[in-house]
Amino acid sequence: MSRKRQSVHVCPKLPSPVTALAYDLGHGHAIPEHLHPEDQLVYACRGVMTVRTNAGTWVVPAQRAVWIPARTPHSILMSGAVSMRTIYLRARLVRRLPRTCCVVNVSPLLQQLIVHLCTVGKLKRKSKTHTHLIDVLIDQLETVQAVPLQLPSPSDPRAARAAAALQRNPDNARSLAWACKQAGASK
Repeated sequence: MSRKRQSVHVCPKLPSPVTALAYDLGHGHAIPEHLHPEDQLVYACRGVMTVRTNAGTWVVPAQRAVWIPARTPHSILMSGAVSMRTIYLRARLVRRLPRTCCVVNVSPLLQQLIVHLCTVGKLKRKSKTHTHLIDVLIDQLETVQAVPLQLPSPSDPRAARAAAALQRNPDNARSLAWACKQAGASK
């Protein structure tokens, strides 16, 4: 089976050290694979998101967030109506978070800070108020706790094909045996 190599969309660099955006997305909405020059924190106020990278899949329930380091190709799928809040931070602004994706707990303070930052939009160091908000955000992010909500991607090519068959249509009632047969693998 021939697979064309798909190019990953590279988002343009944002001018501010911190940019916060809010999106309300419907069930099944998919954000195709892309990457950012900035680190990213993706938070679900409501709903569940599934974030996929080459390294694995992260399920992000409401009141949790996923940390996505700069230049990590990823896609996002919404389950149910999702109120997504995303914070882009200049790469390496937060030094204590891992350089790999992880789901993190969101404290009540961080939750309110994320929501507030989305009303501000672009934060700039020239503003004293923005500088304080950025400092509080960094302090909060450097103390978050990772939550084991990752499903690693299979390394065996046959298992990877079976996983891909299931991921393409997760609502399909076909069995694991069907996915394995599609991939040329045994159960």
